[in-house]
Amino acid sequence: MPDQANRAGQGGRGMLITSRLIRELRNEAGLSQASLAKLAKLSQAHIAKIEAGKVDPRLSTVNRILYILESRERRKRCRSVMNPNIISTDPDMLVYETIKIMHEHKISQIPVMKGQVQVGSIDEATIIKNMGRNLKRLQVKHIIDRPFPVVDVRDPVEVIKPLLDFHPAVLVAEKGKIRGIITKSDLLRV
Repeated sequence: MPDQANRAGQGGRGMLITSRLIRELRNEAGLSQASLAKLAKLSQAHIAKIEAGKVDPRLSTVNRILYILESRERRKRCRSVMNPNIISTDPDMLVYETIKIMHEHKISQIPVMKGQVQVGSIDEATIIKNMGRNLKRLQVKHIIDRPFPVVDVRDPVEVIKPLLDFHPAVLVAEKGKIRGIITKSDLLRV
């Protein structure tokens, strides 16, 4: 396959398929060789040989691999749904100031961040539950809720729905850094 390349229909595009291209598409789809092999009903060793250019696979095998990789590529990823403008509060901030931020931005929940690390969350229900306390003097850290779950930017959007059944928001990370937030209203836009 390295010297001689297959021409696969791939949606009528007549694209030149090389071992390097298959490896790149697999990596972009976030699949390991073993995962792709399982989905394509091939052995991991065979996928490794195809990617190394050591075998010239049948056109039907190439088409099956491309179908899997394209269908995964078409699936919406969390990156495409997330809101990259994360509005957060600090655990040492006064609850009253956090309420003003939430009202100003028309949001009902907010992550509590210490620098780049999420340490908890606050939502309207928590604030209402603490209305009997002096919110002008109370710090966020005194009424903080558990942190929002965190998913990867490459995760399919389908992982978000069950999380939002139990949490008001989900944070989205890339290489360990928080990059965005997804709420129910963001998911409704999909």
